Amino acid sequence: MNHFGHTGIIDSLLDTDAYKLHMQQAIFHQYPNVEAVAEFHCRSDEDLRPYSQEIQEHIERLAGLSFTQEEIEYLSTLSFFKADYLEFLQSFQLDSKQVHIDTSGDQLAITIKGKWLDIILWEVPLLAIICEVRCQHCYPDSTADDALASLKLKLANFYQRANDEGINIDAFSLVDFGTRRRFSRHVQHEVVDYLKEHMPEFKGTSNYHLARTRGLTPVGTQAHEWFQAHQQLAGELADSQQLALNRWLQEYPDTLGIALTDCINMDAFLRDFDLRLSERFIGLRHDSGDPIAWGEKAIAHYQSLGIDPKTKSLVFSDSLTLDKALTIYKHFAHRINISFGIGTQLTCDLPGVKTLNVVLKLTECEGRPVAKISDEPGKSICRDEDYLSQLRQAFKVVS
Repeated sequence: MNHFGHTGIIDSLLDTDAYKLHMQQAIFHQYPNVEAVAEFHCRSDEDLRPYSQEIQEHIERLAGLSFTQEEIEYLSTLSFFKADYLEFLQSFQLDSKQVHIDTSGDQLAITIKGKWLDIILWEVPLLAIICEVRCQHCYPDSTADDALASLKLKLANFYQRANDEGINIDAFSLVDFGTRRRFSRHVQHEVVDYLKEHMPEFKGTSNYHLARTRGLTPVGTQAHEWFQAHQQLAGELADSQQLALNRWLQEYPDTLGIALTDCINMDAFLRDFDLRLSERFIGLRHDSGDPIAWGEKAIAHYQSLGIDPKTKSLVFSDSLTLDKALTIYKHFAHRINISFGIGTQLTCDLPGVKTLNVVLKLTECEGRPVAKISDEPGKSICRDEDYLSQLRQAFKVVS
C-alpha cells in the first residue's frame, strides 16, 4: 500500500471538471461511435518516467470506479442533464486497457485510444494523479497548511490592492479551476473550503465532486477537444468551428452558453461567430494570448453587431493569479460581465513547490489528425505539419 491509503488519489468519478460531463453528454447524443486518440504532454523540463508504475496502479484503481446513486441523483437536479445520459452513466466505467504508458523515450508518454464517448473522462483524473504522485515524491514535507498560508497572503494582498487603488470589487467573481494540476486532492479541498468561508467573491468550482459535497455552483462548458474533433466531423475544415458551435447549441439551447475562442485563434473565431451565434451564446472564454487585447476584441465584436456588451460575459482562465485577475477586472469592470477561473495558482501554490505544466489533448478523431493553433505559439499542438498548414489555410491564419 502506498502513502495514499486505501482510496487512491481519485475516489469519485465526479472528481473531474464539469465540462467533461457536459461534453460527454453531447457526444452521447450526437457522436456515440466516433473514435478518438488523446496524448499526454509534459511541457515542464522534468522526467516523470520514474513514477510510471505508480501512475499505472492508480489508473487501474480509477478504472474500478462507478458513479454512485447519490452522484447520479445529484446530476439529475441539474436541468441540462437528460435522463438517457444519466442512465448511461449508471453503468459507465473507465477502461484501463485504453491507456498506454510508454517510458522508452526521454519523457513519460501516455496515449489513450477508444471511442471518444468512453475516453473523454480520462483527462482530468489522469492529470490529477500524475501531479499528485509527482508532488508526493518531490515534496513529501509540504502540507495543506502551507497551501493555506500562501492563500491567506494572496487574499490579503488582493483586498489591500483593491482598497489602495479604489477598485470596487462588487462584481468580481472567482471560480476554482484547479483539479487537473492540483498539489493533491486534500490541498484542493482545503483551499476551496477556505475560499467558500472567507471570500465572498468566490462563486463556484469546475469540480463536480466539490460542487456536490460543498453545495457550490458547478461551472464549465466545453474544451478545445470539442472544436478539435469537429475538424474531422465537418465536411469542410473551414466549417468545423461553426459546426461545433451549432452542435453545442443543439445540445444546450438555453444553458452552458460560454464559448471557448482559441482553438484556432480569436480573429478566426470571431469571423465565424456571427450575429445569431453571438446572440445565442451568453459569452466567451479566454485561454491564451493577451487577455486585455482579447477582451477588447470581444467587446468591439459585440458592439459591431449592435449587441450591448453588458448583456454578455467573459470568462478568463489562462494561467491566472489573483493579482492578474484584479488587473483584468480593473480594466473591464462594468463594461461587460467578467469572471475568473483560477487553477494551478490556487491548488498548487505552496512555498518551494515548482508547478508542473502538463496537458492531455486530442490528437486524432476518426483516424485523422486534429490540432489546436491557439492565440499563443507555445500552446499549439499537432504532430502533423501538413495538417497544421491545411488548418491555417482553412482559417486564414498567417503563421
